[in-house]
Amino acid sequence: MGVLSNKIDREQLKPGDHIYSWRQAYIYAHHGIYVGDGMVIHFTRGAGQEIGTGTFLDRLLVSSSPVHDRDNPCPKCGDLSRNDGVISSCLDCFLYGGELYLFEYGVSAAFFLAKARGGTCTLAVSDPHEDVLRRASFLLENGFGGYNVFKNNCEDFAIYCKTGLLVFTNLSVGRSGQAASYLAAASTIVSTPLRFMTTSVSGLAAVGYGMYCVSRLVSDIGVRRDVCKVPVERLVASPILSEQEMMGNINEAEKTGETSKDTAKDD
Repeated sequence: MGVLSNKIDREQLKPGDHIYSWRQAYIYAHHGIYVGDGMVIHFTRGAGQEIGTGTFLDRLLVSSSPVHDRDNPCPKCGDLSRNDGVISSCLDCFLYGGELYLFEYGVSAAFFLAKARGGTCTLAVSDPHEDVLRRASFLLENGFGGYNVFKNNCEDFAIYCKTGLLVFTNLSVGRSGQAASYLAAASTIVSTPLRFMTTSVSGLAAVGYGMYCVSRLVSDIGVRRDVCKVPVERLVASPILSEQEMMGNINEAEKTGETSKDTAKDD
């Protein structure tokens, strides 16, 4: 793997890996946690509601659940086309004809910025694989809340399983690098004041790309300060955590030397 591609072979997969596959001509990617024996746990919406906004936009992106003929379901998974929430499916159904990619953790800021497309890597460090598998299995049984393309999507699910980190401020984007990337691009387009600082096309492009990169970087889960580690049992017991509770978790972690940047060791 490298800057150009995170594509891997199936033989390279290990239980606890965060994997993804591009959908709809690389418009977006679907993410999940590989749990071994050819199975993946992932978070999705039912058909026609992939982005979960409750608007006409839901009809623009198809569901990430594979669609099988009712008379010819997947021999390993059955018919998952109407399933939503946290589900388990075989690797073939997860990929849905796409290529297999591995999400990278603990990358440098330079490497992160070199990967101009969001949703492929993060500066955050992964927890041990046994912790990742425990979170994924627990959420398969108990759910991960309601799907939202900006605050609680499939990538958010996989990142939480890998790191245990949650965002506690009421911002427009969660942990997802894909969502942060799209919002960064949109903010770059609509932010006009800096364009008057340069009159050349190359200068304008440099300023715009610089704004895009900075916006992506400060939104990454490994850089943000508005995150804390939340046990999966606590998350399921009370999905809506107050900012005061989150700050209490951060203060407790700092006292024990287990901040979000120090606790997890990438295996």
